[in-house]
Amino acid sequence: MPAVVVLGTQWGDEGKGKATDQLGSRIDYVVKFNGGNNAGHTVVIDGEKYALHLLPSGILSPGVTPVIGNGVVIDISVLFEEIDALEARGVSAERLLVSSAAHVIAPYHRTVDKVTERFLGKRKIGTTGRGIGPAYADKINRVGIRIQDLFDEKILRQKVEGALDQKNHLLVKVYNRRAITVDETVEDLLGYAERLRPYVADTPLVLNQALDAGRTLVFEAGQATMLDVDHGTYPFVTSSSATAGGACTGSGVGPTRIDRVVGVAKAYTTRVGEGPYPTELFDEDGEWLRQTGGEFGTTTGRPRRTGWYDAVVARYSSRINGLTDLVVTKLDVLTGRDKIPVAVAYDVDGRRFDEMPDDQSDYHHAKPVYEYLDGWTEDISGARELSDLPVNAQRYLTHLEEISGCRISAVGVGPGREATVAIHDLLG
Repeated sequence: MPAVVVLGTQWGDEGKGKATDQLGSRIDYVVKFNGGNNAGHTVVIDGEKYALHLLPSGILSPGVTPVIGNGVVIDISVLFEEIDALEARGVSAERLLVSSAAHVIAPYHRTVDKVTERFLGKRKIGTTGRGIGPAYADKINRVGIRIQDLFDEKILRQKVEGALDQKNHLLVKVYNRRAITVDETVEDLLGYAERLRPYVADTPLVLNQALDAGRTLVFEAGQATMLDVDHGTYPFVTSSSATAGGACTGSGVGPTRIDRVVGVAKAYTTRVGEGPYPTELFDEDGEWLRQTGGEFGTTTGRPRRTGWYDAVVARYSSRINGLTDLVVTKLDVLTGRDKIPVAVAYDVDGRRFDEMPDDQSDYHHAKPVYEYLDGWTEDISGARELSDLPVNAQRYLTHLEEISGCRISAVGVGPGREATVAIHDLLG
C-alpha cells in the first residue's frame, strides 16, 4: 500500500487539508511532519467548518490514526485547546499519537518571537509570533526541549536553565523586557505532562511497522514549498522543511518508502507575511480574489496577499518535490472572469526567465509575463467529472497542466469535502 506526501506548491493556504481529507476513507495514518501552530487547515464537512492548526486533518476521518511527527514543534496549550474544541463537537482525539522526539514551544519562545520581530522593524519577516522560529532555533542550537523531557523533572529543569541562560540576557539587556524564571517555565510545562502521556509514542517505529503491515500513510506538510527554509524565498520563509524531503526527516520514514508526492495549488496564488511575490495584485482584482476566495488566515485571520496563478513557481515546486500529481483547488473562485491571466515567465530588467531565478535579487525584481485565457460564467460547484466543467474551465486546467510540469489529478470546485472533480486516483 502507498505512502503519499501531500504538500503545498505555493506559499501556503492551498487547501492541503482538503486534499488529505479526500483520501481519508482509504488511509490508515495521517502524519504531520513539520511546522507548528503557525499554519492552519480548514476542512468543511456537511457544511461544518473545522479549523485545524497542530492536529493533522486526518483526525476528522473515522478510523484514521493522526500522528504529530518528530519534525513538528508543539505548543502544548494550543494542542489541548484544539483537542477540547473538537471533542466538544463530537470528534474524538483518542487515536492521536505524538512523537516523543518532537520539540516543545515554551512560553519564552513566544516572547522572543514577538520582541525580535518588533526589533527588526522594516526588515521584519512577518512571523505569526507564536514561537515557532525560536523553538526551531533552539532545536538546531541543541538547547531545545522535547516532549519526552516533560516526564523527567530533573532533565526538564536542566534544559530550561540552559535555554534561559542566554535568552534572559537578551530579553533584559537588549529588548528591555523582564527575565523569565526557570521555575515558572518548568511549572507551566509540567502541568501538561500527565494529560499528554497517553498520546506519546515512538512514532518512527509505529509508522515503519504500519508500512510493513501494508497500511496506507499520508504525510501532510505545514506551510508550503515557497516557504521552505532551504528552497523558499529566503529569508521570508518558515523555519522547517515543508518540501517532500522534510516528510522523511520529520517522520522517521525513509525516502525509499514514499510512493507518491501530491502537490496542492490554488487556481490563483496567495501569500501571508513579507517577501517577494511576482504576481501580487494591488488593485481591485486583488481585492476581488480576496473577498471571493475568502482569503483570510485560518490561524491569524489576517488578510492574505493575492495574485494570479504562477506557472514558474509551479514548475519549480514540481521539480524540487518530484511531484507525481497536482491538485488544483478553488477553481470556482475564478468563475465570472472574462479573461484569466496566468504568469508563464518573469521579466527581470529586460531578461526573460522561464524558470525560477537562482539569485534572490533577481527574484525580488521579477515581473510576471502573462498569458490570458478565456474565462467562464457557469456555476461549477456541482461538477464531479471533468466533463461537467465548462469548456473554458477545462481548457484552463489543460493549459495549467501543460505549463506546470505535472499532471492534474483532482480539482476543487467548492469548500465542501464532496466538491471535488476527480481525474486520476491519488493512491493509484
